[in-house]
Amino acid sequence: MNDFAKVMITEKGADFLRGGHVWVYEGEVTGLEGQIADGDLVNVFSAKGKYLGTGFYNSHSKIRVRIVSKNANDRFDQAFWERKLRWAIEYRRRVMGEGDFACCRLIFGEADAFPGLTVDRFGDVLVTEVLSLGMERVKPLIYAALVRILREEYGANISVLYERNESPLRVLEGMEPGAGVWAGEGLYTSPSGICTIVENGIEYEVDYVNGQKTGFFLDQKYNRAAIRKIAAGARVLDCFTHTGSFALNAAQAGAAHVTAVDISADALAVAKRNAARNGLSDRMDFVCADVFDYLKAAGQAPAFDYDFIILDPPAFTKSRDMLRNAIKGYREINRAAMKLLRRGSYLATCSCSHFMTETYFRQMIHNAAEDAGVGLRQIEARRQSPDHPILWNVPETDYLKFFIFQIV
Repeated sequence: MNDFAKVMITEKGADFLRGGHVWVYEGEVTGLEGQIADGDLVNVFSAKGKYLGTGFYNSHSKIRVRIVSKNANDRFDQAFWERKLRWAIEYRRRVMGEGDFACCRLIFGEADAFPGLTVDRFGDVLVTEVLSLGMERVKPLIYAALVRILREEYGANISVLYERNESPLRVLEGMEPGAGVWAGEGLYTSPSGICTIVENGIEYEVDYVNGQKTGFFLDQKYNRAAIRKIAAGARVLDCFTHTGSFALNAAQAGAAHVTAVDISADALAVAKRNAARNGLSDRMDFVCADVFDYLKAAGQAPAFDYDFIILDPPAFTKSRDMLRNAIKGYREINRAAMKLLRRGSYLATCSCSHFMTETYFRQMIHNAAEDAGVGLRQIEARRQSPDHPILWNVPETDYLKFFIFQIV
């Protein structure tokens, strides 16, 4: 075993790790042994002296240790990190297939044992986010190895690595927020900030510098494909459309007409360009409005004539403290949408907050349907695409719920 400093934890914390989780919370730490600096790797032991894992320590964080390995024989050298990168990359190539491998999430934080690290691939562009101090310290090694492996072993001509480290969570970890290029070997230092991707046969403009998150929401890839057969021939209302991904899938699938609604004029401008890029402008219109207000007004408009509504809202809560208000928001938009749809029409609805568990989400949908006086026939229940893998016993990785219903 390595000679890292030791962190001793309670039996409750030990059971948490043995059960499959990968975090040690501050309240579970009972003692430290050795010199420890924030961002260091430490060994974690139970109160009975049993080795539980090795991870990054940070005294600034409520998550005191983020485990990267539970193998006492691991050596945390360059070969270790490269081996982990190859596992993650090869997993995506296999589960996504060659076509979708060019545009997917390559690293999904704790689910890949890279705590706090996100890496999205948009063709030749990599966009990253680092939310843990330990990963911040090793990222030069990770980035260089990632670019080299993709180039040499997968034939990817990676030209840009752009960091989107703007989250306020970095401050809680003792890091400064910021964004910019990472200047590795053979990488552009002044990229355009715009790239083009193809998903489900649709071409998109991705603004990886100014767009939300990393520039495009990859986790709904197969859910967008799932609505296509229902959208064919239908009049579709896509709420919270952002840059138009669900709306474009519906239009390309043969929808009679698609209305895309979002409160962001900038996002709608990109959506309009994406529609024109794919030759779909003639069957789409775009409305800049608050979705809550739009649905309320639509309920009072006799001309409302949509038979498929898609609800893809942002996370209404990013903390457990705000969950009650979030449930109210989800219930309000779902009730409004259900009341607008005739018997035989369709609804797709989702939540991207892990605090809004499937149990809470299902109960909210049940209550919204009761409020609206409608019945629901479930067609599909889905999750995020497999490039965002769910690590069992780490509920934070299981965040996206997606349902398709017929109104009955």
